[in-house]
Amino acid sequence: MSKTKQGGSSRLGRDSAAQRLGIKISAGQTAKIGNIIVRQRGTKYLPGKNVKVGSDDTIYAMKDGVVKFVSKQKKLFNGTRRSAKVVSVESAK
Repeated sequence: MSKTKQGGSSRLGRDSAAQRLGIKISAGQTAKIGNIIVRQRGTKYLPGKNVKVGSDDTIYAMKDGVVKFVSKQKKLFNGTRRSAKVVSVESAK
């Protein structure tokens, strides 16, 4: 039996897993129905044509087509404007 406590067991060193957020399908690439385009927290990217937003603000495709990112000016409720990035899926012809 040991007279002293065992050394070296640190109480630190815990870390959570990364959330893997960001753009999953880039502009110009094709997306199928249900494919996740952007994973985000909050609305950094806004939904456009043929896309929907999930409960965790994930943007996903509703139709097959090519992903397109456009920057637009959006008017806020207090009258100011902000530059908004809009994600849409254009149907491939």
